[in-house]
Amino acid sequence: MPPHDDLHPIDGDVYVSPRYLAGSTVIGDPGFAPLRDLGWELANDDLGNAYLNAPDRKVRLGYLPEGEDDGLWRINAYKDPFGPPVWGVCFNDSCPTEFVTAFTTALAAAYEQGPDAYLAAPDARSKDRDPFLAVVPLINRGWQIDRPRWGVFAVRSADGLAGLEFTTGDLDPEAELTTRDARWQLWAGTSLARPAWYATASTDTPVALVRAVTECVSDPAPLPRWREDTHSYVEGMARLTPILPPHAPAPTPLDVQRAVSSRRPAALPTASVPRWSTTSRPALPGPRR
Repeated sequence: MPPHDDLHPIDGDVYVSPRYLAGSTVIGDPGFAPLRDLGWELANDDLGNAYLNAPDRKVRLGYLPEGEDDGLWRINAYKDPFGPPVWGVCFNDSCPTEFVTAFTTALAAAYEQGPDAYLAAPDARSKDRDPFLAVVPLINRGWQIDRPRWGVFAVRSADGLAGLEFTTGDLDPEAELTTRDARWQLWAGTSLARPAWYATASTDTPVALVRAVTECVSDPAPLPRWREDTHSYVEGMARLTPILPPHAPAPTPLDVQRAVSSRRPAALPTASVPRWSTTSRPALPGPRR
């Protein structure tokens, strides 16, 4: 299990593994943070949606709990602030927040490098932009190559509960930005039709940004969540391991005496760990994206 840092209390009472069977933390701040640290402008609408805009308005992030579908996070990049998006990425409302943060962290680094980085379209002829580079972390961690149907290259986790699909051939650019019919689709669960969560990326999304997500998704380290919050992991599939409080004080002589008198073991004091949120999980809309 990950080592505990006393200066940073663990935000949960169980570890969830594999981490792709965790769910959203229902908090947007970690995903915003890498871009906010660059001074990106934050705005809100009267529905409770939040928007981040790069200083040059060429990259935009929407956090849309009150959006029209279950696409909670939408990130688009532009050559011209007033033109159509060059690429778009979507994470739905059940996607583990850590995966979004991995993407925005990589995006922040690419944005600081300039348009040649954050608008770098994949190119199979380039050793740095070959789309297969985004698949390598999964292959290296035991995911298996799959051919689910014609025109699709896929890899599946060893337990079969997560997958990445790369669709070949021509795709509708508008559909890639507004539906799940995108070049890349990453998901978890037992059914692609109704996944536990999903994320999509359109054709020209930089490989380095997609790879940041696949690196995070396949990381063997578990994620902390709360056992009672069953929306924060895939119930019945995820393995839950209690997070033991660090340096818990030993029972005092009085604890032992009381335990003996009541004929039960002396109990260690319960650790007080702040819950990350009391906000209820947004309801899923009827039609799925």
